[in-house]
Amino acid sequence: MSVNKAILVGRLGRDPETRYTSGGQAVCNFTMATDESFRDRAGERQKRTEWHRIVLWGNLAEIAQQYLKKGMLVYVEGRIQTRQWDDREGNKRTSTEIVGNVMRMLTPRGEVPPEVEAPAPASAAADAPADAPDSQVSDEDIPF
Repeated sequence: MSVNKAILVGRLGRDPETRYTSGGQAVCNFTMATDESFRDRAGERQKRTEWHRIVLWGNLAEIAQQYLKKGMLVYVEGRIQTRQWDDREGNKRTSTEIVGNVMRMLTPRGEVPPEVEAPAPASAAADAPADAPDSQVSDEDIPF
């Protein structure tokens, strides 16, 4: 028996991009940042950010495209997948992704995503599910 499961809570690094397969299936891609805080040997607080490629398919992809925006806090659950291909120059390339099968928007209803590069208009805030936690996020919690 084996298990391939990833659970992530982090912030979108960019707006989702959705494409459609020749069969009409939606596929959505975005990056997500997670971070961890720790104290180094000198006792100084350090923060390490890890970036993840997220892929969502079908109805979940369409929901992500409609509601998710850069900077939003999101829960993603899925499996780890590694793809290999040859680029235009003939070099072997590898990409590791999380193929999500569960996605929950955690940015509270009506809250605008944190300003990263440009302010997001208030109308861009997505409706969070009714079971979204009411958590306060400080600037220290944002991984960028």
